[in-house]
Amino acid sequence: MKYTTHHIKFTASKSSGEVSGIITLPEQPSYLFVFAHGAGAGMNHPFMEKMSDYLANEGIGTLRYNFPYSEKKGKSPDPAPILMETIRSACNAAKEYAKDIPLLAGGKSMGGRMTSMAASKENMAGVKGIVFVGFPLHAMGKPSIERADHLFSVKVPMLFLQGTKDKLADLNLLKPIVSKLENKAYLYIIEGADHSFHLPKSSGRNDEDVMKELAGKIKEWSGKI
Repeated sequence: MKYTTHHIKFTASKSSGEVSGIITLPEQPSYLFVFAHGAGAGMNHPFMEKMSDYLANEGIGTLRYNFPYSEKKGKSPDPAPILMETIRSACNAAKEYAKDIPLLAGGKSMGGRMTSMAASKENMAGVKGIVFVGFPLHAMGKPSIERADHLFSVKVPMLFLQGTKDKLADLNLLKPIVSKLENKAYLYIIEGADHSFHLPKSSGRNDEDVMKELAGKIKEWSGKI
C-alpha cells in the first residue's frame, strides 16, 4: 500500500520544549496510531520504523515520536508526569493533523504503559483504543501486578500483544487481569516471543514475520472497536 511520511515538531510539555515526530500515512487510513517508544530506544529504532511500515500496509497510519529525554539523546526516561504530558501532546498533535481520522494510542513497553496511565487520569480526545506492544507488567525477576492497577480506570478498549517468553510480563499474572477487565481488554499471545518479540531460530520464523502478525492483529482488533 502506498503511504507518505511527514516530519513534525510539537511541544512535549511546558518545561521540556519541542520533540520530533514522524507521521506515516497510508491512503484512506482507518486509524492513526499515536505510537510511543520503549524506555531504551527512540522513535527511530528499527522496530518502531518497521512496525510503522507494516501498519501502513494494513491501512493504519502512525505518529511515532520522541519523549524529551530521547530527543536529547539521554538514557534515563523523564519523570512519569512529563512522559504522560508528552503523550497527551502527541495525541493532540495527531488529532490536529488527522482531522477526522480516529486515533489509537499506546506503544512499545514503557510507551504503552505510560499511555494507559495518562488515559486512566483523563480521557484523551479522539482516542478510541489503546494498544500495548508488550505491556511491562513488572521488573525482570520481580513478578507483581501493581503496575496494572490503573488499567481499571481506563475507559477505552485495550489490546495486549504479548510473548510467552516475555520476562517483564508473567502471563500467569497478566491473564487474570485481562479477564477482570472483561470486554474492555483483549490479549493476543505470540508463542515463544520475548519482550522484544524475538523468536528462537528453531521456530522457523523471523522478526519480520512476527511484526506482520502484530500489525494484522491490530488491524483486526481495531476494526471491531
